[in-house]
Amino acid sequence: MKLKTIFPIIAAALFVGCLQIKTDTPKTEKGMVKVAILYPSSEGKTFDMDYYTDKHMPMVADLFGDPLKRYAIDKGVAGRTPEEPLPYVAVGYFYFNTLSDYQNAFTANAEKILSDIPNYTNIQPVVQISEVVY
Repeated sequence: MKLKTIFPIIAAALFVGCLQIKTDTPKTEKGMVKVAILYPSSEGKTFDMDYYTDKHMPMVADLFGDPLKRYAIDKGVAGRTPEEPLPYVAVGYFYFNTLSDYQNAFTANAEKILSDIPNYTNIQPVVQISEVVY
């Protein structure tokens, strides 16, 4: 490839590499509280990922309001080895500055949040509340 042809490609790549993506999502910091909602995989269980990502989680984020600093969703794709079954079909995460921020936000909206679960799954979720250490 001639230098004249490749130079614009290299220049564009360098320019794009210098751009910073602006985001309103705060980063996770040590000491934050992470609420993980795990949906175990098992035979006969169903999970509608589109509903969960497009409707349930945004609704919960709106209900939690300003105390919620960020949320994330993992979609399970495999077990630890090819022979092992998928342990969780999905995991949702909510991040708060303090445990009381989460407890107050959830308590005020528990009925609405819990009543929406049958719209996307028949799985009983497991909830783990942790402190971010790294």
